[in-house]
Amino acid sequence: MTTKELGDFGELKALEFLRKKGLNIVDTNYRYHRNEVDIVYTLPGKVVFVEVKTRQTAEIGPPWKSVTRHKQKQIIKCAHHYIVSKDLDVEAQFDIISIVHNSHGTFIEHIDEAFYPRL
Repeated sequence: MTTKELGDFGELKALEFLRKKGLNIVDTNYRYHRNEVDIVYTLPGKVVFVEVKTRQTAEIGPPWKSVTRHKQKQIIKCAHHYIVSKDLDVEAQFDIISIVHNSHGTFIEHIDEAFYPRL
């Protein structure tokens, strides 16, 4: 499986996972310039932006650890554009879905409020 195929697989698994939880998915792969948010869902008074990270192993650490401060800033920029362009008056929440997929199975960890926008 190529890196792109693994990433696409992870995003599909994350969507299935969130839908099984009964969450209202409103957008996927939202792009603003070179930045992207993988999944957007809503909660009462909130719009939630989800970064999905998928790996075949956790040997070098869980996938969520690869969401660096630089990557967080890119997601925050994209989320800001999303909220402004849709004229939303809601809070933003940033989640990470961390997936390890290999011959032993698919392991999903959903980290609510994984990071916060900082000045």
